[in-house]
Amino acid sequence: MTLRILLTGAAGFIGAQVHRALTAAGHEVIATDLMLPAAHGPDAPAPDGVHRVDVRDRDALAPLLRGVDVVCHQAAVVGAGVSVADAPAYAAHNDLGTAVLLAAMAEAGCSRLVLASSMVVYGEGRYRAADGGIVEVGQRDRADLAAGHFDHRSAGEDLDWELVPEAAPLRPRSLYAASKVAQEHYAVAWVAATGGSVTALRYHNVYGPDMPRDTPYSGVAAIFRSALEAGQPPRVFEDGAQARDFVHVTDIAAANLAAVEQPLPGFTALNVCSGAPITIGAVAAVLAEARGGPAPVVTGEFRPGDVRHIVASPEAARRLLGFSALVRPERGLAEFAFAPLRLAAGAGAPGL
Repeated sequence: MTLRILLTGAAGFIGAQVHRALTAAGHEVIATDLMLPAAHGPDAPAPDGVHRVDVRDRDALAPLLRGVDVVCHQAAVVGAGVSVADAPAYAAHNDLGTAVLLAAMAEAGCSRLVLASSMVVYGEGRYRAADGGIVEVGQRDRADLAAGHFDHRSAGEDLDWELVPEAAPLRPRSLYAASKVAQEHYAVAWVAATGGSVTALRYHNVYGPDMPRDTPYSGVAAIFRSALEAGQPPRVFEDGAQARDFVHVTDIAAANLAAVEQPLPGFTALNVCSGAPITIGAVAAVLAEARGGPAPVVTGEFRPGDVRHIVASPEAARRLLGFSALVRPERGLAEFAFAPLRLAAGAGAPGL
């Protein structure tokens, strides 16, 4: 069945890939993007076929929502935030924008949303002790970090990570994370009020062609890549053993296509990840080897508030959507070492 889909954030790094996947599958896509300078550079024109629309503008959304079967909401201000001064931008674009969009959908009679969420909603990952019991952890102590003790501990022993399920508590540790939790909460309330359905895709560390270059809001893979391009070694914080899941942007697009085509009842949150954990040190090493550049330098530096490990289970997405990532991180990151990046991204802090 051909679906009529409203896609927000359609000109972004992820949104553009989702746009291509939906169109290639034969769906009718109404594409919008605000073209924020922080993401696209100053005065960037909207690509052909993309409406320049702010999701906070209910009047602008109304005509675009007529006859729409499902909304695929990618528009967001992203990144961990540089300072608390960024908080209003995250709240305005991510949270108010989602609330306005949901209200406009209800008014238009559109009852299905696919929401771009993030693994940052979990905060820290999940940990187990040597006896196999799950241990709740808090924020790491600054004195331990300064002394080079990076792992969480219980009873004097380092804790091992384990896969985070979707039912894990939501404990945001950044401005961006707080805004993504709020988006999910608005979506849950909207489902209860309207009887609609929301599939929230919790993306893990996304990378791939057209990713923004090194800015304070970029992902670590792009930051390492930019250092190597400049002939500098990637600087790896802590001891490099932080575990993450890096998922290729084409797999993110495939997950969105699956969620659009397979309605799930109520509110359903799903991890979208490769299922192949990798350490930050290994990410830097793969990129450096692929480019033949300087070897990574493990600095021992740390950022207060950073999480130690966050690796999730891909099982629910596989079971409910039939989605499994195709790109293994080692192959995808080696290709990413020479992939084209966005030249005009990161023009400054996100504005209102």
